[in-house]
Amino acid sequence: MSERMFRITISAPIERIWRELTKTDEGQGAIYDAWLHTTVLGPGAPMQMRTGTGKNVIVDGHVLVFNPPHHYAHTHRFTQHDDPVCEVHYELKELGGGEVEVLLRVVGLPEGTATGKAMASGGDFILKHLKLLAEGQGLPFSTKLMYFMMKHMEFVLPKRCRSSNWPMKAKASKGD
Repeated sequence: MSERMFRITISAPIERIWRELTKTDEGQGAIYDAWLHTTVLGPGAPMQMRTGTGKNVIVDGHVLVFNPPHHYAHTHRFTQHDDPVCEVHYELKELGGGEVEVLLRVVGLPEGTATGKAMASGGDFILKHLKLLAEGQGLPFSTKLMYFMMKHMEFVLPKRCRSSNWPMKAKASKGD
């Protein structure tokens, strides 16, 4: 297990960045266009990242920290893998002059696993796209095309990812 850190400076109001990371009313363009699904955003609450149709759960976890607009953290388990659970922390710090530093920390990253490999490359992708969206630049065509393909290829996800296999749990269980 290890920790990976990704950092970026964004020229946008902290509230706009926070909304991009925590919105539940539309896909999160910075996070592979997944939809955040939860009963309530607060410590101990279940959270999932689902496909746009809601038919599949990509990530299952629980909120660890919810301190708007500075720190949001949750446990993280890709539903298609049997890898150990890790933690994802988004930490936002105003630098002045309209700039915000965003630190994405992955704690307990299971190295040498499918989760470890995905998270190692995913951190830079997420922060790069978060910056583009928060600064009002929108997503590049290549990312839009990738999201379009993901949406239309959802049927190839393993059956184990179906939402019916991942009911929202009221409390974090041991190991999650």
